[in-house]
Formats: sequence, C-alpha cells, structure tokens
Amino acid sequence: MHLPPFKLERYFAKYEFNTELLLSSSDCEAMSIADLLALEPGAAEKFQNTWLGYTESHGSPALRKEICNLYTSIQSEDILVHTGAGEAIYLFMYAALKDNDHVIVHSPSYQSLSEIAKGIGCQVSPWIAREEDGWKLDLNELRHLMRTTTKAVIINTPHNPTGYLMSRVDFDELNKFIQEKKLILFSDEVYRESEYDPATRLPAACDYGDHAVSLGVTSKTYGLAGLRIGWIATKNKKIYQNMASLKDYTTICNSAPSEFLAEVAMRNRQKLIDRNLAIIKHNLTIVDNFFTNHTSLFTWVRPQAGSMGFPKLLKGDIEDFCEKLVQKAGVMLLPGTMYDDSRNHFRIGLGRKNLPQAVERLEDYLSKA
Repeated sequence: MHLPPFKLERYFAKYEFNTELLLSSSDCEAMSIADLLALEPGAAEKFQNTWLGYTESHGSPALRKEICNLYTSIQSEDILVHTGAGEAIYLFMYAALKDNDHVIVHSPSYQSLSEIAKGIGCQVSPWIAREEDGWKLDLNELRHLMRTTTKAVIINTPHNPTGYLMSRVDFDELNKFIQEKKLILFSDEVYRESEYDPATRLPAACDYGDHAVSLGVTSKTYGLAGLRIGWIATKNKKIYQNMASLKDYTTICNSAPSEFLAEVAMRNRQKLIDRNLAIIKHNLTIVDNFFTNHTSLFTWVRPQAGSMGFPKLLKGDIEDFCEKLVQKAGVMLLPGTMYDDSRNHFRIGLGRKNLPQAVERLEDYLSKA
C-alpha cells in the first residue's frame, strides 16, 4: 500500500507550532486537565487513582456506556474506541473495503476519507459539494455516480471544511438509498452536536440501521484534541469485528488516563458544547462583519454547524496569499488546495478564543497590502 503525503497535516506541521495566531484550526478551544476535572465532583481524586495498566481493547466499559448517550439505539457492544478519529478511519477502510471496490466520497474532504481507499486499490469517485449550491450535496448526482462495483458511500456532516449541514429530508433519503442498494454508509460525524440551531441536528447514521458506521471523536465539538480518543458506533457486527481484530495491529488499546478523562468529558459534554458554541457564535459575528467589509476580496457561505468555514479569495492565488499572511503577519489560514480544491477557497477556524486578535491582524495586513 502506498499513501501520499497528507497535505493538510504536513501544512500544519510546518506552521502550527511556530505561528502566533492560528485562524484555520478545525477544533474548538481546548482546556486544561484541571478545568476538565473541575466539571465533576470527585473526578480529580479518581483521576489520581487511575490504574496505568493495559486497558480493554474495545474501550473501557464506562467510557463506551457514556458514548452510547450520543445515540438512540446503540449499545455499549456497538462502540469501538480508537486512538483518535484517524485510526478509526484507517481501520474502517481496511475492514470494509477491498481492491477494486468502488467508493463514493463527499468532496472536498479530509484526505484520509478518500486516500486510504485509493491506497487499498479502490476506485474513488468524488461526490462534489459546490459553493454555488450552498455546499449542498445533490442526491441525483449520487445516483449517477453509482457503479455495479460500488461498495460504500463516505459522507461528512456537519462538514469539514465548509460547515454544511445536510437537511433531515436529504439525510433520510440518503440512508434509504444506501439500504436499498445494500451499500455501506460511513458517516463522519465528528462535528455533530455543534449545530448552531439544535433543532437542525441529524440523527446519527448508525441509528438508521446496520448499513451505517458513525464516527465520533473528542477533538472537535468538545475541544479535547489532546485526549486522542475517537470511536465508531455501528450495528454491523462484521465490520465491527473486523475493525476490532485489525486494531490489534495498530494501537491494541487506548491510554488509560485519556479514557478516564474522555469518560468525564462525555458525561459532562453539554457543558463543553455550550462553552464552545458560545465561542463559535461570538466569533461568527466578527467574521460576518469582516466578510461584509471585504466583499470585493472574498465570498462567504456562512456555515450552519461546526468550527470552520470555507470562504473564497477573489483576487490572486490562495496559496500565495496564505504564505504571505503567515510570513508577514503571523496569521495562519489553510489554503483549499490542501483539500484538492482549485477554486481559491481557504479554511477559516471559528472555535478559538483568540479569533478577534487574529482577524484584527488580518485586517491590518490587508490595509497595508
């Protein structure tokens, strides 16, 4: 198997830890271990007594029980905990796909959602979301992408990087289509529970039936990327068992301290959601005003959920713009070319507390350019 460099992650490796202001982060504001433990009486003492031996490969029973509260029909035995969402994506591809399978992938997308399938030998077709349609996916286009060898459809909603949230009508229709065609639906739901209007929240795909695998993580909505805890939820026992067996070749089991802290986080997740949505909504007003004041330079489809958006630069080259901005102003944006987008878009992150300072610095840079 050959995997090309992960462009987005290589870009972040170059700038993330030596740039003053990150205006492109996909996650929400993090917190300290002390602040997380303070959410629950007695948690700090329990954490001190956490046993540092091997943990259960499937994830601790207590953590899996808390994760079940995200879903309506999922039991603990349907949850498989991983070291971050990245491991879960990797193992799903190996567990569910084989050489020459055809896979349809929501695009633009996080690179591993398509590249690992390609590395296995799958044929991959992008299901393209377009700015002129508000980043909406066209279900008729999905039907035209189908082949006799189609095995799986990969979607991400709420979407990275556009902030698009599929409608309930479309999501119902998608799940019905997948079931009728006897396909697998891999639903990347790492931004679920970050909808700006909770009434628009979709059910998890795994609750529709055993055709679906839902992906979750502590990194995004909950702002706890340092825990490196992700999971899949599925009623598909074959895929579950295949992934569990493959995990023996990767991480085997997860970090005991991380699993305990993730358990506390999931038990108190509404507090984390409220905290991070408050940051995002405050930042949205600032970003809205910024784009309103610069309509000659940018277009902006306002996201519906999540901690990012995907604006478009109208003048110049986006890679050149981002490079000069980070070098001259110490502000990092992510060019859309890291998503194989050639239409001059860029990712802007909305989940960090220092966004006002970053936007102010960007304004100053533009005034001098």
